[in-house]
Amino acid sequence: MTAHSVLGDYLATLEQALRFSREEKRRILLEAKDHLLEDAARDEAGGVASDEAERRAVKRFGDAQAVARRFAEEQVPVVTLRGVTKNFLTPSGGVYTALHHVDLEVRATEFLALVGPSGCGKSTALALISGLESPSQGEVRVMNEPVRGIGKDVGYVFQTDAVFPWKNVLDNVATGPRFRGAPRDDANARARDWISRVGLSGFESHYPHQLSGGMRKRAALAQTLINEPRILLMDEPFSALDVQTRTLMENELLQLWSATGSAVVFVTHDLEEAISLADRVVVLTAGPGTVKGVYPVDLPRPRNVAEIRFQPEFARIYREIWNDLRDEVQLSYERSKRNLS
Repeated sequence: MTAHSVLGDYLATLEQALRFSREEKRRILLEAKDHLLEDAARDEAGGVASDEAERRAVKRFGDAQAVARRFAEEQVPVVTLRGVTKNFLTPSGGVYTALHHVDLEVRATEFLALVGPSGCGKSTALALISGLESPSQGEVRVMNEPVRGIGKDVGYVFQTDAVFPWKNVLDNVATGPRFRGAPRDDANARARDWISRVGLSGFESHYPHQLSGGMRKRAALAQTLINEPRILLMDEPFSALDVQTRTLMENELLQLWSATGSAVVFVTHDLEEAISLADRVVVLTAGPGTVKGVYPVDLPRPRNVAEIRFQPEFARIYREIWNDLRDEVQLSYERSKRNLS
């Protein structure tokens, strides 16, 4: 690509339109350049002249000003925790602090993973974002509004299956639209579409006990995503699956997420899983949990979870995060031993 090529001129215009730090602007321009080059290359492979292929790629990518606005909107946080502390009363009448003075932001369309030792408040953070719990101190905002209860913009996939055992797959997936007032035929049509998307076509009449663990998890994903949540909360959703099924489900999740544009907050104990899936990994300290570190995951997308782990950059990111996480895991382990003795 020459300095005065169609793509070069477009990227120069885009650079002027972007209102970000130098490093962030560089990242966006590299991402845009890679996308445009790949798009133009497909047309060239079909016999289209180079300049024309570039013009077509630029047209499909969109007006530079509009693209800059889109990138700006993606940086706006859809979830904000400011100085959040969460206390629980214990059976003995004491106070247990799960989270302490947590500051956290999740941007639109971002995939963010929360990792930390057991008992550090990862699931509590999801409960606060969803509105299932209220903070003892601080503020939680979703879509720039204070969380006052369970909101329509949030979907939640739990660690255990949350499908209704007395409903078949079709009725389970159609539950959300029907609860929101959609006519039965419309709800069922949307449910069939999502059942197809998650690879369960032909199993509409099956009940949860007739499905494998991976199939039940697919049904749970469809049941949540059919409601088009702006924010998807996932609490160790694949921890009970075998290794092979888990890898398949992780790839399936990435494909579904890329098509929906939702922000994802994903809780896991598995650091490899966190890096494979996320744009950023947040490390929480041993309880009471607070943010110890935030790590960008600069790995290319789309990703194949089974293959991305062999890249040298993956190993470098893993070592960097594990150096931060290891002390917290050790501290949590020592505490648990003292409590048992």
